[in-house]
Amino acid sequence: MRRVLARRDMRLYVIAQTLSMFGDTALWLALAVWAKSLTGSSAAAGMVIFGITAPGVFAPLSGLLADRVRRRPLLIVTNLLTAAAVLPLLLVHDRGDVWIIYAVTLAYGFSFTVLGAGLSGLLATMLPEDELADANGLIQTAREGLRLFAPLVGAGLYAALGGAAVALLDVATFVIAAGLLAMMRVVEPAPEPRSGRLLAGIADGARHLRQTIPLRQLTVASGVALLVIGFSETLTFEVAGSGLGRDPSFVGVLVSVQGIGAVAGAATAAALVRRFGEGHLAGAGMLVFSLGVTLLASASLPVVLVGITLFGAGIPWIVVALFTLLQRLTPGPLQGRTFSAVEVLVNTPQTVSIALGALLVAFVDYRLLLGLEAAVVAAAGAWLLTRREQRVGAPH
Repeated sequence: MRRVLARRDMRLYVIAQTLSMFGDTALWLALAVWAKSLTGSSAAAGMVIFGITAPGVFAPLSGLLADRVRRRPLLIVTNLLTAAAVLPLLLVHDRGDVWIIYAVTLAYGFSFTVLGAGLSGLLATMLPEDELADANGLIQTAREGLRLFAPLVGAGLYAALGGAAVALLDVATFVIAAGLLAMMRVVEPAPEPRSGRLLAGIADGARHLRQTIPLRQLTVASGVALLVIGFSETLTFEVAGSGLGRDPSFVGVLVSVQGIGAVAGAATAAALVRRFGEGHLAGAGMLVFSLGVTLLASASLPVVLVGITLFGAGIPWIVVALFTLLQRLTPGPLQGRTFSAVEVLVNTPQTVSIALGALLVAFVDYRLLLGLEAAVVAAAGAWLLTRREQRVGAPH
């Protein structure tokens, strides 16, 4: 990672994205708590998360936008517009203002689709192919590390000073991120001229994904795995309560231990990509995750802690591998649209699985659901490991 950070532009990129992620992570929990405190409804808090994720269906349009303009100016403008979109939170005072929170979350969700496509494409422009895994591993390490404490900062600031203080913190992170991006010296090639119909342009990313066999295989395996990985959003509460006999608050301990595993996984991902290749690392990540999930069915605390650590370590291997392969095998003019196509194909199954897990746990023993989750993810990983196209040096 040192050779990546030796680049001035890359240091600015990492600091900007880390600041932005910190503000995001701090605000999300605070918004949910804010909505709950104003309305007394847990459903109202849940709608905050829905508002952030729902605009993901428009990701293909954001990907097209990221391919039609230079990405650095797009990211600067989007950061500033997102900062402006957060400011109306200063007007929230009582139950009748909760609609403002929802409006802000929707704006947030649209912003993320643009920022995700733009940042991925800009990274692929800035770095040579052999440094992409290091950069993705570095960003993932920062993301997982922030998850350990940023939500607590947001919740603590909300409790001490109110939601407006958290909103202002988030606004500041977006403005500073825009300033750092403006300081970069990266020279981007001119976007390709616009041609053809809008829908045909959007479909180009999906077409590239379909025709690029290693990327298609890794996306399919990840989508299948995420079709059950979302169960864990609900099952973790069952592990703490039914399995370990602890209060619901013990989930916080499990999530923290998971975060430690995730940081370790993210920190090792780049070196493992170089040694084994993206497909094999993702497949190994799925098998490690599957083993971790299996251990969560135990009633022994030490076993569960080992399991949740493996659970956390496996996911960054999958994420870093997937997006490194995407950036490496996708031409510059298609980076945004291909990123968006992959996002839709992996995020949709995850969203479905979260809802499905919440429904099934009411009728099926949580240990059976853990077993199903482990089996499906292990099968996806094993399939990926047996694909000859995923071997290092295999033709694409």
